[in-house]
Amino acid sequence: MYGPVLVGTKVTLRPPDDSDAARFVDWFGDLEVTRYQPRPFPLGLLQEEGFLKALGESTTDVFWMLEADGQAIGATGIHRIDWLHAHGATGIVIGVKSEWGKGRASEAMRLRTEYAFRQLNLHKLTSGAFLENEPSRRALQTAGYREVGIEREHFFREGRWHDHWLCEVRRDEWERMQPR
Repeated sequence: MYGPVLVGTKVTLRPPDDSDAARFVDWFGDLEVTRYQPRPFPLGLLQEEGFLKALGESTTDVFWMLEADGQAIGATGIHRIDWLHAHGATGIVIGVKSEWGKGRASEAMRLRTEYAFRQLNLHKLTSGAFLENEPSRRALQTAGYREVGIEREHFFREGRWHDHWLCEVRRDEWERMQPR
């Protein structure tokens, strides 16, 4: 399913529209953007349209586009939601490189986490990042995630193996971090 519009000070999370599939084709055609993505190869327009359609019909995914200053700059979501055990896995991509390092991902993670806990009533979110992707790890920690382990030599990219940093945030821990 697509998530509702969530407005922050740096980003707005919104459902995708018909123009967004083409953005993914462009973003994922850039090796810098996909360097730390589990899917390192671009898909064609029809594949991206199908991917977005499948997310919209999913009962175990919530998906948003990220907008900043009226421009789509990336996407985020909660995936593989287990409604019985109240947890899901999160991910994010900022496809517009000029938007990197501006705190957009951190705020998107904060909005996504608040929605997961307060609207979906989830108990825990999990996520991860390539171990050497310090900006992503820092953004996740800023959003309340804490390290739970490292999957050694988990991804093969650029001719070598990379470790995968795992993290999670539980609702009770996240609630204690919120201003009163």
